[in-house]
Amino acid sequence: MPKIKTEITKLFYSIGEVADRYKVNVSLIRYWEKEFDILNPKKNKKGNRLFTEKDIKNLDIIYHLVKERNFTLKGAKKKLRENKNDTINNIEIINKLKEVRQFLVDLRNKL
Repeated sequence: MPKIKTEITKLFYSIGEVADRYKVNVSLIRYWEKEFDILNPKKNKKGNRLFTEKDIKNLDIIYHLVKERNFTLKGAKKKLRENKNDTINNIEIINKLKEVRQFLVDLRNKL
């Protein structure tokens, strides 16, 4: 019987793990939390932020708008208010294209 591969994901990510993922400072994540209503990490009794998968997806959107597309924070907030679904679709398309590009680069290197 073949083994089934399953990817184990965590329920919660620390703010340090999230900052490492985006290669930004922890303070920037805290700042974005204050600025954007869509970010609502849970906090434990000590006050440590615990980010869920939903928070990570929202951070993907914020990071894409602010860092990759160079929106101002005000512009990013406006874009999220006006058409969040369009932004999410664009991010998904970009990620798929990056995966295809990486596959093609790997294939070329093997030839």
